[in-house]
Amino acid sequence: MRESILLFVHSVNATPKKFLLVIVHKIEHCVNMPSEKTRHLPAAVRLQRIRQALKKSPGVSVRVMAEQLRVSEMTIRRDLEKLQQAADVRRTHGGAVVAERTVFEFSYQERQRARQTEKKSIAFAARQLIEEGQRIILDTGTTTLHLARLLKDVRGLTVITPSLAVASELQYAPEVSVVLLGGVIHRGSPDLTGPLTEHCLDVFSADWAFQGAEAIDSSGHVYNTDLQLAQVDRRMREKATRSCLLADSSKYGHTALIRSGTLKDFEILITDKNAPRTLCNLARKMSCRVITA
Repeated sequence: MRESILLFVHSVNATPKKFLLVIVHKIEHCVNMPSEKTRHLPAAVRLQRIRQALKKSPGVSVRVMAEQLRVSEMTIRRDLEKLQQAADVRRTHGGAVVAERTVFEFSYQERQRARQTEKKSIAFAARQLIEEGQRIILDTGTTTLHLARLLKDVRGLTVITPSLAVASELQYAPEVSVVLLGGVIHRGSPDLTGPLTEHCLDVFSADWAFQGAEAIDSSGHVYNTDLQLAQVDRRMREKATRSCLLADSSKYGHTALIRSGTLKDFEILITDKNAPRTLCNLARKMSCRVITA
């Protein structure tokens, strides 16, 4: 640093005042230089750090990320360009915001993480109902996704589903045949729905339909948050010999946008051990067998 300052003074014949300003500038520059450790931070690590920042905030600033990762703003811009090409972010002036696809992924992952212990227990109990060679319908719920993960070794099983997540989970299971129903991708989740999905269901018959619920009220009505999904749920039950409702105890005592049926429409309700007695008694009163997991 000392050599560069002497060369500067010699070349422009700087006054003492100007010389002092040059020294301050050089010192600030050295202080803000990235360390050897952060200067060589791998690109993959930087991209992951940016994704993590976007989980906490819907947008990031180039300047702020450059300071946090101790790299140049140009490096951050290149990183954001890569993330935009991968559809993870959308570039804005001076930074980036979360892409809609990424928002959906975060939302769906959050739904999957909620009450995992209860959902896994319910899925395990449902697995005991399924036999080799059967045909089953799985809806688009996160509890049925847990059930799908337990079916990979069931010989001769046919799974009919409008869920992209379920189909993806079972696509490499050698013993399982997967039928993915057609339809329109439901906004906000990896599901297919609509009139085409209902039409596709018409050509099938199944031994079981396994469905989740958004809510169950004190009168035994079962709810969904979407009209089209509710219609698909009804058609699933029509095409199955037996229907099973998978609902953890948090679903009871609430309502949602639309009724998709009642507890009478299901032969079995599988819920967790924290389910209130009122729910269990109500289900039995409506001729629905209750299994607590």
